[in-house]
Amino acid sequence: MEKRTKKEWIIRSAILMAGLVIAHFGVTLFLLSDLGSDPFNVLVQGITRKLSDMAGLSFITHGRVHMGICIIIMIVLIIIDRSYVKIGTILCMFCGGPIIDFFSLVLKPLAGLFVSIPSRVIMVALGCVILAYGMTIVIKSDAGTGPNDLVAVVISDKTGKSFSITRLVTDAVFTLAGFVMGGTAGIGTIICVVLVGPVAGIFLPVNEKMVEGIIRFLKVKIS
Repeated sequence: MEKRTKKEWIIRSAILMAGLVIAHFGVTLFLLSDLGSDPFNVLVQGITRKLSDMAGLSFITHGRVHMGICIIIMIVLIIIDRSYVKIGTILCMFCGGPIIDFFSLVLKPLAGLFVSIPSRVIMVALGCVILAYGMTIVIKSDAGTGPNDLVAVVISDKTGKSFSITRLVTDAVFTLAGFVMGGTAGIGTIICVVLVGPVAGIFLPVNEKMVEGIIRFLKVKIS
């Protein structure tokens, strides 16, 4: 395998960040619909509530549990195959929250336009498609992936199953486990489980060609 130069890592990281912004734009639309959390956050919510009920500790917050689960996933993946955990994985973990906070402020007025349930379902579906598009750019940047997305990526690689299938299954497992522990899942969560994996499977080959084309173009221009 050809060793990447510092220049290529910078280009790939920039593409990753662009994909991360697009993906979290979609996540924010989805969350503003108020029809349920995404599957991973249903799991985080469930674990947070379960720990709070068991221990009653005030420092157990959603954000801290989210970070803790991400760190545990990365440690497990490092043990399985450390080549999956890259600098971009760390960027995804620490940048996702602030990006969502920013878009939440910007898009809040837009959410007010989607009042009826059908219009909010459309908002969820649109958010999921944008999420899938951005997520596949992040994956194909090959500079790292969010810890929760990496679970599906690693399972897909190790089992030979398509990413669409593994993503759908992992989302369903996250949702079910979180719901059993007390997490709140709504119709938006179900739409997310069913939609994101298959749509990402459509975007993956398209974005692979686009990302590699951008990298080749920029490497020549920067030379």
